[in-house]
Amino acid sequence: MLISSLDILAIAAHRDDVEQTCGGTLLKMAQRGQRTGILDLTRGELGTRGTAEDRAREAAAAAGILGAGWRRALDIPDGRVENTWENRLKVASVIRETRPRVVILPYWKGRHPDHYTCSVLGYEACFLAGLAKLALSSQPSAISQTNSSADKSDSLAPHRPFKIVYATLYYDVRPTFVVDISSQFEQKFASILAYKSQFSDQEAGKDLFLAHDEIHARVESMARYYGALGGVTYAEPFLQKEVGLVEDLLAIPVKSI
Repeated sequence: MLISSLDILAIAAHRDDVEQTCGGTLLKMAQRGQRTGILDLTRGELGTRGTAEDRAREAAAAAGILGAGWRRALDIPDGRVENTWENRLKVASVIRETRPRVVILPYWKGRHPDHYTCSVLGYEACFLAGLAKLALSSQPSAISQTNSSADKSDSLAPHRPFKIVYATLYYDVRPTFVVDISSQFEQKFASILAYKSQFSDQEAGKDLFLAHDEIHARVESMARYYGALGGVTYAEPFLQKEVGLVEDLLAIPVKSI
């Protein structure tokens, strides 16, 4: 069954990645009446803290805080996000099903292999989703090529997003632009804390995770840094590959001096 088209779909490797890298932006767009969604490639079964079931409940709560109208997790193994044909088709079917105008992907470099693989996988899936002769159904297990004898009655129409942007918070690179989330910061932070299995003080992973009292300071310092680049209090950073287009020099935001 098709759902209503999304305006923006954020794709990330793990539940809680979107909340940290572009949660404020998704919330801001939802507050403007845009329909937003989140696709998590994995279910978090290999996480040091919590279970996949814990993460599912927390992800649903976080989506509600961010005003996201749609969220799904694929069955790609946690810690083994690979850019395979099968995985590209799984993501491409979601692109066709949700038909977003804008897709947010993680930056294509980073510490975690799942993150940068998600970036390339997501981009290639967006391309495949627009191929008219590639038949895809809404069920990833029912993918078929056009020359097969499978029933095409439930095939999803081709779709390719107009815009792909990259959330760069996980990597030290100068962004192309930042989004002002000054009014959304505290709610973004609340969506992060919805992951109680990840961000509460506990013995498991204490050398890997920040102490609860330090989390707000860390998140705030990053948001303030990128906010300063854009002349606002808090912001989230993004990068686009293509050149931007300006029609009015007097309307360009952020002063030079």
